[in-house]
Amino acid sequence: MLPVVIPATLPIPGAPVRIGDTLEEIETPALLVDLDHLETNIARMAKLFQGTRARLRPHAKAHKCPAIAHLQLARGAVGFCCQTVSEAEVLVVEGIADVLVTNQIVDPHKLDRLAALSRRAAVAVCVDHPEQVHQLEAACVRQDSRLGVLVEVDVGGGRCGVPPGSAAANLAERIAGSSRLHFAGLQAYNGKAQHLRGIEERRAAAVNAAEHASVAVAAVASRGLVCESVTGGGTGTFLFDLEAGLLTEIQAGSYALMDADYARNQSEPRTTFAQALQVLATVISRPAADRAVIDAGLKAIAFDSGPPEPLDLREARCQRPSDEHCELVLGGAAQSLSIGQKLRLAPGHCDPTINLHDWLVAVRGDRVEALWPIAARGYRWPGQSS
Repeated sequence: MLPVVIPATLPIPGAPVRIGDTLEEIETPALLVDLDHLETNIARMAKLFQGTRARLRPHAKAHKCPAIAHLQLARGAVGFCCQTVSEAEVLVVEGIADVLVTNQIVDPHKLDRLAALSRRAAVAVCVDHPEQVHQLEAACVRQDSRLGVLVEVDVGGGRCGVPPGSAAANLAERIAGSSRLHFAGLQAYNGKAQHLRGIEERRAAAVNAAEHASVAVAAVASRGLVCESVTGGGTGTFLFDLEAGLLTEIQAGSYALMDADYARNQSEPRTTFAQALQVLATVISRPAADRAVIDAGLKAIAFDSGPPEPLDLREARCQRPSDEHCELVLGGAAQSLSIGQKLRLAPGHCDPTINLHDWLVAVRGDRVEALWPIAARGYRWPGQSS
């Protein structure tokens, strides 16, 4: 379900621009996606998976955009990861047939929604405690449905997950014994490894995660069960996860859009992805020769992984964000920046930045080619309009 091209003469309510307009005509702050970079990133990742045993299951939380999801499906993605039930609901409504919620769901309303969603698509979810299994079972009984369930194993991330070994096998056995649940495998994700800066650091973390996951696979096998899927990895470690050869699915997500934090990782040329996601901002004040203020602050850009980096002015540095402002410290040629001038920023963290906006303005060169709703942003409930 690719985006419909709307004539430039017809504005879309709430959108910051019309299709066919130039960058200078975009109302700021606005979230851009460079289509040339996006398409290159998706094609590069697809090529790297050719000839491997693993499948690519991108994480949709990185973009929350069905239009991008369909582009990834067209280049070989087997389905998608989501972090919330609402993200999964949006994707299924938009024609995505295979979704894994890589999280523990315990709220009764969300459990019922998840169980109901499994009647419309292949839906799976993660657990790391028997009580979660019991609650999933009850929801499937209420909704007369069946869910795939993966045991989350702590492979070094130190967040959710059971230890590899008997704890994982016990939980897998409990799932397999349910008439309403299907044991679908193991979730083996190490989030901390994704942002280790050195190549060898990330490789070692990926090898360690694979060793932990292999212990869990063996423990499950000792109970006569088969792990249909061993899923994990990400944009920072996918190459090393492929080399380790244990994962059957890899959950890279940020590669499609990228952000300034991932760009700080050391990487090989073949695994370097372009900065497709950009925030367009306008200079609204020049209080001093070495300072400027732009109209994109905390409500337009996430700062949890550091400040955004100006793409057009290498001698400018972002600091002191507030709700609607961000200060630029200017050096050299950047001091020629003028009021009203627009500039593009690479956000530090793509996922939460995406969640601040309603639209992705898809540009090619200097022109707006499409407007894509970020349909899965925020938290949605049944009946809520898009």
